[in-house]
Amino acid sequence: MSRLRVAILFGGRSAEHEVSLLSARNVFLALDRDRFEPILIGIDRSGRWLSQPESLLLTAVGDPRNAHLVDNGRDVSLSPREGGGLTSATESQPVDVVFPVLHGPMGEDGTVQGLLELAGLPYVGAGVLGSAVGMDKDVMKRLLHDAGLPITPFRALRQFDFDRDPAAVCARAAEVGFPLFTKPANLGSSVGVRRVDNAAELRAAIAHAFEFDTKALAEAAVVGREIEIAVLGNDDPIASVAGEIEVRHKDGFYSYDAKYIDESGAILKIPVELPVKTLATMQKLALDAFSCLECAGMARVDFFLRTDGTAVLNEINTIPGFTAISMYPKLWEASGIKPRALVTRLLELALERHARRTKLASKK
Repeated sequence: MSRLRVAILFGGRSAEHEVSLLSARNVFLALDRDRFEPILIGIDRSGRWLSQPESLLLTAVGDPRNAHLVDNGRDVSLSPREGGGLTSATESQPVDVVFPVLHGPMGEDGTVQGLLELAGLPYVGAGVLGSAVGMDKDVMKRLLHDAGLPITPFRALRQFDFDRDPAAVCARAAEVGFPLFTKPANLGSSVGVRRVDNAAELRAAIAHAFEFDTKALAEAAVVGREIEIAVLGNDDPIASVAGEIEVRHKDGFYSYDAKYIDESGAILKIPVELPVKTLATMQKLALDAFSCLECAGMARVDFFLRTDGTAVLNEINTIPGFTAISMYPKLWEASGIKPRALVTRLLELALERHARRTKLASKK
């Protein structure tokens, strides 16, 4: 039986470009070479698609600031082929399924997913809608709230309004109370996030968030433990055991430096011991959020667990990190699904979802 050709997409144009390379490395290493043949495609910051050597991902370890694409790779031209899918001009062979390992805008937000839908190509993860709402924290939280799921109090802020009347935008942000967090609406890996303890710090923090997006959020700080649960599946997904992040970094929260730079910035407890009822409640909330936001394939759902035992949904990540310290693969390994089986299952889910959608389209 011939192996399926898997295009692993990584890099991208967002501020999470380097983290994507570290994630792609672990997806690549977990790929079952008896069943799948990898095609490595890096997207540089200008949007060029370039073929990349396997040696690039093998050396993508440690500090993400040291991870870079090989910029002399051959340009990859993708075009539709008969029956759906893409053909790479550099490879002159079809691609059977795509594994986007792209974090942030222009990769995790429905843009690449839309391209792959137009090409009729199976891909891992949520579709266009689920990717878009999962990326936009404002829209995400409004949908979760409308579904009756518990969320953190927040306010959406617009750069246009801030440029015109910063005092009014600061007053709106302060409505959630101090301390609060400011963050870009469409980004991850804690890029652009600041903790704000008082009004004097607010304007600079909002301006910093607007360096990365034209929409930002002000969220009330929640006193509690940071708990994460992974979800796997399409129509009948399953939830993993829970993990906890114990932050020890000087920033006082799970910042970019605490995640990727400072090796002792945070401790991951996987699995974390929780009361049976509490764990069951949080797993159901994770599955409810996954369904509410039209997700597919995979997601990581982040919570705050208050001291009174109540859980608050923070956000969902539709392309969660796969780095050496990332929660998503670690949670599934603790749940009994090792990395190779996890990556294989994600590719199978992509093919299953595509087959069902193709069958429906053929009836029209």
